[in-house]
Amino acid sequence: MTLPTHPGLDALLSDPSGAVIGLDYDGTIAPIVADPAAARVHPEAPEVLAGLAKLVGAVVIVTGRPPGTALALGTAEGGASLADVPGLVILGHYGRERWEAGRITAPPPTPGLDRVRTRLPELVRSLGLDGVLIEDKGQAVAVHTRRSPDPEAALTALSAPVAGLAAEAGLVVEPGRLVLELRPAGMDKGRALSRFLAERRARSVMFVGDDLGDLAAFEAVVAAPVPGVRVCSRSPEVSELAERADIVVDGPSGVVELLREIAEEIRRRLGES
Repeated sequence: MTLPTHPGLDALLSDPSGAVIGLDYDGTIAPIVADPAAARVHPEAPEVLAGLAKLVGAVVIVTGRPPGTALALGTAEGGASLADVPGLVILGHYGRERWEAGRITAPPPTPGLDRVRTRLPELVRSLGLDGVLIEDKGQAVAVHTRRSPDPEAALTALSAPVAGLAAEAGLVVEPGRLVLELRPAGMDKGRALSRFLAERRARSVMFVGDDLGDLAAFEAVVAAPVPGVRVCSRSPEVSELAERADIVVDGPSGVVELLREIAEEIRRRLGES
């Protein structure tokens, strides 16, 4: 592909050592699949990210998943792993948990999650919904409808009751691609990204996402005091992100190709082979 012209992208290419590359996980560097536990990273992503990480200031994955889960799913079939990406940081649970240099740091789980773990299965049964999957993420609980006979209808049926349960438990609901996630308030991908940019004294930023939860990160890119570029991994299920993106690519394969082209252009400008 030919790299598009954009001021934020040009700033990144001109001064790569000051650039932060932020990425979502699901739908961005891993395909969306029916079973979240099977969302293995794109086979070329670890190698491409490893090469890019050697050229830029930092690569950070900002995801709703626990960092340990992203790492467990982050080994490609050929053996390359996200854990091998130099200096990689994973901000999981929207920034509540952090993995860096082989160590995870996290606050204690919110007490309201125990209430959700008890009540959510009862709620799903009371609605008579088939194919609904509940995923316990430790610091959050998600309910997926992708396996339901009518995923959109199931999501609609769940929306109000899940919102009510979240309110009772002192949590918030994060909607996504055929998923509702109940999690603690006070942190989102935008706040997590903004704090990381300040920590690393970034001089430019790129964020790549695919879902509604990534809108906050897009807003953080716009609000950042440095040049930025927003990239959408296109999905037929979510159009809002593409409408706000500076660059749109086709799914994880398109993301990997874009990152590869960025690394190659940086090497060219640096005079590397």
